[in-house]
Amino acid sequence: MFESVRVLDSREWTHHERTQQAASVRVSFLPLRLKKIPRFYCKQGAPKRLVRPSKVNQTTLFSSPDSTIEYSNDNLIAVSMTPQKPKLWLPERVVFTPAALDEAHGQRILKRVQDLNLPVEIEKNNRLTGLRGADERATYNRAKRTLAVVVAPPGQFKLQPIPPSADWQFHIAEGCPAHCQYCYLAGSLSGPPVVRAYANLDAILDNLARFEKPNAPTTYEASCYTDPLSLEHLTGSLSQAIRYFGTRQNGHLRWVSKFDAVEPLLGLEHNNQTRCRISLNAAPVSSRLEGGTASLSNRMNALRRLALPREQGGGAYPIGVVLAPIMAMENWESHYTQLLDDLHRVLDFPTDLTWELITHRFTPGSRDVLQSWYPKSSLDMSDEGRDIKRNKFGSEKYVYARETMKQMKGFFTREIMSRFPNSRILYWT
Repeated sequence: MFESVRVLDSREWTHHERTQQAASVRVSFLPLRLKKIPRFYCKQGAPKRLVRPSKVNQTTLFSSPDSTIEYSNDNLIAVSMTPQKPKLWLPERVVFTPAALDEAHGQRILKRVQDLNLPVEIEKNNRLTGLRGADERATYNRAKRTLAVVVAPPGQFKLQPIPPSADWQFHIAEGCPAHCQYCYLAGSLSGPPVVRAYANLDAILDNLARFEKPNAPTTYEASCYTDPLSLEHLTGSLSQAIRYFGTRQNGHLRWVSKFDAVEPLLGLEHNNQTRCRISLNAAPVSSRLEGGTASLSNRMNALRRLALPREQGGGAYPIGVVLAPIMAMENWESHYTQLLDDLHRVLDFPTDLTWELITHRFTPGSRDVLQSWYPKSSLDMSDEGRDIKRNKFGSEKYVYARETMKQMKGFFTREIMSRFPNSRILYWT
C-alpha cells in the first residue's frame, strides 16, 4: 500500500464504489475529454453523486494496478486500479487472398476470425480490392476497418538493418489499427493504410536464422510497420514468434505496443529471448492523439504483468518503455514527471527494464498525409521551433531545435535514472 498518491489532473476520471462500511473503493480509469474537469463518480448505496477532487484530498489518486483505495475518516490513505478489459480491435472486414489460405498459418488465422464471428471475404485472386473510397479520408476509414490476410512478398525475406532499435527488422504484419495522429507509418507505406497480416509466418520465422551473428547476440525488431499485440487475438503471430525465439540461443526478439491484451503471452516459454516493450506518453498526448489504443493506466498494468515473476502470475519477461513521440508541449516537464511517477508506482518490484526515447519529428510528406487523414487534429506540425535535418540522400526531416533537444535529453536522463537507477537508456533521438 502507499502512504499517499496524487489526484490525476491528466485528462482522466475515476469511477469507484464504496463498500457498505465506506472503507475501501475500487477504481478504474476511463478517458476524459480535455475540457472536462476531473471528477470522482461515487456510489453510496443506491444514489450516485459527483464529488470534486477537493472532497477527497487534492493530494491523492493513482497508484498500483492491483489494489483498492482505502479511506480513514474521509482521508484517502492509498489507491490502486482495477484494470479495464483489454482493448481488442475487431475489424469490419477480414479479407483473405487464395495464396494466404494455402498457408498453414493462414488457416489458423481463418479459424480465429471465424470463432470471433467476423465477416470473411475471399478474393478471387491475390490482389486486394475494395479499399478505396471517394477521397483520402474515406479511403483511410475503409482501410483502417479492414484486416487483409496475405502472403509476405519475397523482398521481405532479405532483412534490413534498423538501428538503433535492433540489428534487423522483420515483419509478421504491416499496418496498424490504431489512430495515432502523429503516425510514423504515414508516408512510409504505399497505398491505403489497410492492416495486412502475413500468412506465411512459418517461412518468415525460418528465414531469420540466416541473419544471426555467429556466437554473438542478434536482435530482431518486429514492430517497425505494425503493432503486433493489437493483432494477436486475430492471428496468434506474436505468440508463435516468441516461442520461436525461445528456441534460439543468440536470436532476441523485440516488439512494442500501445495495446494491453497480454494474457496469451504470459505462459509462453520465452527463455528471456524476448523483450516486451510498451509505448507510453504524457496524458495530454495519449488522450488527444492516440485514438483506438489502450489507456495509459492499462498499458502500465500490461507492462507490470509482463514483468512480474511467474509465481505471481506474470510473464517474467525483460521489459522496456518506448517514450515516443516526446513532445515539447506546454508544461511538458510537469506532464512527463507525472508519467514517470505513475510508472514508478506501478513497477514497484525489480525489473529488467530498458528505455528508448524518441522525440517528435516528421517529414514534409508525412505531414501532408497526416493532415489529409486527420484534418481537425490539434497536433502542432508547424516549422516554428524546428530544425531541418537532412540525411545523406537529401531527404528532410523536421526535428526540435538543438537547445530544446538538449534540455529535454537532460531532463529525461535525470528523471528516469532517479526513479529507475538499475534500468538502461538505450538511445535518445
